Amino acid sequence: MEGDSGAALQQLAQACSECRRCSLADGRQQVVVSRGDPRAALMVIGEGPGAQEDASGSPFVGRAGQLLDRMLASVGIDSNRDAYICNVVKCRPPDNRKPTSQEMAACLPWLLQQVELVQPQVVLLAGATAVEGVLGIKGGITRLRGQWRSWQGRWCMPILHPSYLLRNPSREPDTPKWHTWQDLKAVRVRLDQLRAAPDPAPDSSGDP
Repeated sequence: MEGDSGAALQQLAQACSECRRCSLADGRQQVVVSRGDPRAALMVIGEGPGAQEDASGSPFVGRAGQLLDRMLASVGIDSNRDAYICNVVKCRPPDNRKPTSQEMAACLPWLLQQVELVQPQVVLLAGATAVEGVLGIKGGITRLRGQWRSWQGRWCMPILHPSYLLRNPSREPDTPKWHTWQDLKAVRVRLDQLRAAPDPAPDSSGDP
């Protein structure tokens, strides 16, 4: 089964590389599909590739991605072994602008295929655009972060995007980075609970 899933993900990556569903395809160097372990219980979904990601073909490899890796590691999560990392859109928006709703809608089928093939138990939504693209919820991420949400029978945790944390580096209590660390610790606890005794799918309320 895992072999079938791996082959299907390779086919998906190939199909993504040929995608021209929206105008982002015109300016890309590479389609940025994923990195990490497709067998992981945790999926991390961000907004879209930046310049370094567009050049390398891997998501979250720039400064924000390096910070994400360090913060995940601080709660015992190896980003390459314990997570599957991808984005709402697979091509870099010009000047790193936020992808439009049309661009997110065009790319959503690819993301849904990834979720279906990876079958994560917990989804980490990095930033407001990921929350909007996946859950359809618009609004300030500071209001949404740290609250478990239900999506397709999975637990979703919105967090502040690492690029925002780079601009707010303080680790003092009640700062953005401190709150993100608390959110990631909650994700670690949930993953441990699911590993020990998988609980029923979350109900529609999204409450833990």
